Amino acid sequence: MLKLTDVCKSFPQRGTVLDHLCLEVAGGETIAVTGPSGSGKTTLLNLVSLLDRPDEGEIIYRGKPLNNFSPAESSEYRSLHTGFIFQDHLLMPYLTVIENILFPVYARKLSGGEMNEARQRALMMAERTGISGILEKYPFQISGGEAQRTALVRALINKPSILLADEPTGSLDPSNAEILGNLLKEISETEGTAVILATHSEKLAGRMAAIYRLVNGKLVRI
Repeated sequence: MLKLTDVCKSFPQRGTVLDHLCLEVAGGETIAVTGPSGSGKTTLLNLVSLLDRPDEGEIIYRGKPLNNFSPAESSEYRSLHTGFIFQDHLLMPYLTVIENILFPVYARKLSGGEMNEARQRALMMAERTGISGILEKYPFQISGGEAQRTALVRALINKPSILLADEPTGSLDPSNAEILGNLLKEISETEGTAVILATHSEKLAGRMAAIYRLVNGKLVRI
């Protein structure tokens, strides 16, 4: 489904971060990317989501090269095919939980029927992730674990093929980190969503089907 071939990326202050990196991701596959801070984990996720572009190499999604996508095409690709969760939930404080979840849907200008379908999906996903009882609350009224599960449902609301997770349990206590790890694996299995996870947590990485370590700009299978 996704293929990165000889991808390179460097920055003036950091030098070469990714050096002829190669990676293939199948539909529904779960992958953990480990490595120290500054090794390029977030850079890799940004390239896959087209938030950044490689200096060299090729990124192909379902047989289609992405390197030369226009800003509009890149935005559409992110909206329709990728979901993103971060260490911080980044919920909008003035929106309720259900409004935060549905926010990515509003920008798609869907019909009334499609919006109703999206809302039903939101309710179903909220039930599966254990947040159905907080949908009318605001972010300041819920726990960190609930906020991160809300962010997960928001990332999945548009049925992405790829879920990109950047240290998603970094701000959670062990109990909530385990819950989120279980949800990531379960959702990959039930939704067929590929998960690319950047993490320092060996325990979370161990839940993924494949573990890679970023070493000198390249991925090494562990």
